[in-house]
Amino acid sequence: MSDDTDGTASGDADDGISDARRSFLAGDRPDDILIYLREDGIADPEELAELGERTDDGVVLVLPGAEGRQAFESATGLDPMSFAGSAMETEGHVHRDATGGDCPEGAGDDHGARFVFAFAEAQNTEVGGQYAEGDVIHAYAACDCGTTYSEKWVAEADSGE
Repeated sequence: MSDDTDGTASGDADDGISDARRSFLAGDRPDDILIYLREDGIADPEELAELGERTDDGVVLVLPGAEGRQAFESATGLDPMSFAGSAMETEGHVHRDATGGDCPEGAGDDHGARFVFAFAEAQNTEVGGQYAEGDVIHAYAACDCGTTYSEKWVAEADSGE
């Protein structure tokens, strides 16, 4: 496996998750942004995959904060913080590998996650709750049906799914 401190290696042969994504999901990259884009929503998935990690049905990018927010806005046409703010209004389930989710409005062909935007927040015992338990992953997803939703969870050392 190649070194992907910049988030560009293809990943571990055992589970297909790159070191960059694994590290992000473990809460070890709190200054970075994770973006998952489903392949059918990307103009040139092969070109984008060169910048990130190819998955079965899309591409995952783990990028430094400002660069990640800019890449998300460029790819989706949405301001990332506005998107996160609206997605926070609806709880849903985002897959722990950050490559999709389960829409709270239903299942089936009309309910696939088009993209996911995520960031990690360092453990903060003063805040309490989940934040006292460890680093927290905040993930926001957009469904084909138009619903946006979010979930946050305590990061684990082995975050592969």
